[in-house]
Formats: sequence, C-alpha cells, structure tokens
Amino acid sequence: MSTVYAVPPVERALKLLRHIAAGDQVTKMSETARALGLSRTTLIRLIATLEAERMIERKADGSGYTLGLGLVGLAGQALLASDIVQAGDPVLVQLSAEVGLSAHIGVLEGTDVLYVARRTPNAHLVSNVGIGSRLPAHATTMGRILLAHLSLDKVRHRFAGVALQRFTDMTPTTLPSLLAQCAADRAAGLAWSDAYFEPGIASVAAVIFDRQGDVAGAVNVTGPSHAFTTREGRRDEIGRAVLAAASAISSRLGHLPGDPSAIRRTA
Repeated sequence: MSTVYAVPPVERALKLLRHIAAGDQVTKMSETARALGLSRTTLIRLIATLEAERMIERKADGSGYTLGLGLVGLAGQALLASDIVQAGDPVLVQLSAEVGLSAHIGVLEGTDVLYVARRTPNAHLVSNVGIGSRLPAHATTMGRILLAHLSLDKVRHRFAGVALQRFTDMTPTTLPSLLAQCAADRAAGLAWSDAYFEPGIASVAAVIFDRQGDVAGAVNVTGPSHAFTTREGRRDEIGRAVLAAASAISSRLGHLPGDPSAIRRTA
C-alpha cells in the first residue's frame, strides 16, 4: 500500500499500540522509545494522548500500560459491522463486474433462501430477484449449497411434510432426489443450475463461512444460460470467480482458509 499520504504521528501511535499488544507494558520509557525509534518526549506525549482517549490504560499496580477499553470498544463495533451484508457487498460489486452477471448473497430460513444482498452488472438482462425476496431452497443454487452443509437429519427435519414444488423438469421434487443433489453439490463445492428454477436461466453458488467455521450464507451469480457458454472455458471461469468471492467474504467475516471446521456439517 502507498505511504504517500501517511501521517507520521498516526503511524507512531499505531506502532506503540502494536508494541503494547505484543507484550511491552512500557515499564521503562527509555527502552521502549529506543525500540520504537522515538524520542522519550514523543513517547510520553503519545502515551498521554492514548491514555486520555482510553486506547491504553495504566495497570492497577502502576507498572506500565495495557490496551484499553476504548480500543476494545472500537474493535467490537468493527466486528458487529462486519456482518455478511457489510462484508459481502464490496465483493459482490467486484464479482458482478468481473463475470457480467447478477450476484447475490442469501441465507437459509426454514425451507427458503432469503436474499439479503444484490449487485447487477451494467447490462440489459439482469436478475429481477430483489433484496428481501424468498425463493424455495430446493430449487435454487444458494439453497442447495446451504442445505448441502446441513446434516442429513437436519434436511429431513426441515422438509418433513413439505411438498417440493416443481418449477421445471430439472427441479428435485422428492426428498431422496434433493438429498442426492445436495450430496453432489457438497462434493463439487459448487451448486450449479441450468433451468432448475426458471427455464433459460443458469446459476452457480458457493457457501460462505463465519469466523467460527459455521455456515453464514451463500453467494451466487445468475443470468441467461447462454451467458455461461459464450466461449470455451467460460463456465469454469465463472465457477472459479464464485469460489473466490465466497472465500473473500468468508475471510472478511474472520474465517481462516483451510480451517477444518469448514468441512463439517452444521445445524
């Protein structure tokens, strides 16, 4: 990242905060000043300012400093703001522009997918599914990939006594056929659709994980079926872009790549 517009006093304050977080309680001013490349006077001023703003706090026994509640509060606000919509929207913008298709984020509610975010490309043919829309999970790619990460018992429980509506000849209409489709989706890591919900419309979805490794939602792109086959390799290209977007949103939610919890089935 460019440092052309960096503000030296802010850089020094951040360096001090990181130093304290790493374990230096600033019990010896001269040693800390040397370690940070600061004058003792500058260090004293930084400490006074950060303490006044509650970014650091003096220890109860007076022997140095620790990170303060003011900093903890800021971190907490950042975590609360980083929900799936806030975290995902910038990624959706990039994904939609990259593949030229409508991009969405959805969460599972009962037997439906609730669409919570949407971005569309600058094109004539875009998805008309808006934020707040509910679509049947068994017939949609986001729904299928989310169901694929539930245990078989959880899927059976959700759909007990539920008639699976047929939207096209491709839609699974029995619980065994839905479970088989979910197993295939889970194995592939992507849920693909070509006219599962609407004739002439294709889609692909991937799952999003949160910082605990639990399923937070799903991301997909959708558009006319021909848009997925405009050139050789186009379908694979779109699939890779959706997987990358899901990984990026998961990272923004605090999920660590390669976390083994990401392969578990959840409730």
